[in-house]
Amino acid sequence: MSIIKVENMSFGYTNSSETLTNINMKINEGEFVAIIGENGSGESSLIKCILRLNTNYEGKITVKERVGYLPQITEIQNNFPATIEEIVLSGTIPQNVFKIFYTKEDRRKAEDAMKKLNLYDMRKKCFYELSGGQRQRVLIARALCSTEKIILLDEPVNGLDPKIVTGIYDILYNLNQNKGLTIVMVSHDVERTLNYCSRVIEIEHGRIVKDVNSKEYKKGDA
Repeated sequence: MSIIKVENMSFGYTNSSETLTNINMKINEGEFVAIIGENGSGESSLIKCILRLNTNYEGKITVKERVGYLPQITEIQNNFPATIEEIVLSGTIPQNVFKIFYTKEDRRKAEDAMKKLNLYDMRKKCFYELSGGQRQRVLIARALCSTEKIILLDEPVNGLDPKIVTGIYDILYNLNQNKGLTIVMVSHDVERTLNYCSRVIEIEHGRIVKDVNSKEYKKGDA
């Protein structure tokens, strides 16, 4: 069953060469999809269109489940004064909804997400005290509080130490394989990503040029 469906979608920024043209794709439940391409090919723009962060696109995008999102590291405020627990809890708040109090169910979701990401024992630490890898784990936990079905990640390991990168990938793979979480990830770390994802969508100059399973992509037969 498809969770996300993109039909004949085109998008372009004003005064920018980055465009998307006639994008058609489906993301099915349980997949681990890597979206790859050269910088400026439109991968991040595609993710933001799916999330409705970019709204002035042409075509149709259908999203059947609530989506968790982890943005690029460069978009994250590293000096944010909130604790791990506060940040993870904020993932339970639907977009454009103002909440003062969290329910017992919200707190249960946050506790469960922190335990999955080995963050529970350090939940009172402030975000700015954490290492890069720990921050990414916090933001993955936050995304998990938004949904139990699908998360979108935009270059989640960019700039991180190789050992930390492997840990992040292992966490994502475990959530996909053992929890049934559907994952869509923009990545320029293609070689390593291929060891974890089940499917590769390659974008070149704003168009999908390959959409194959990871084994076919590795063989170069696509």
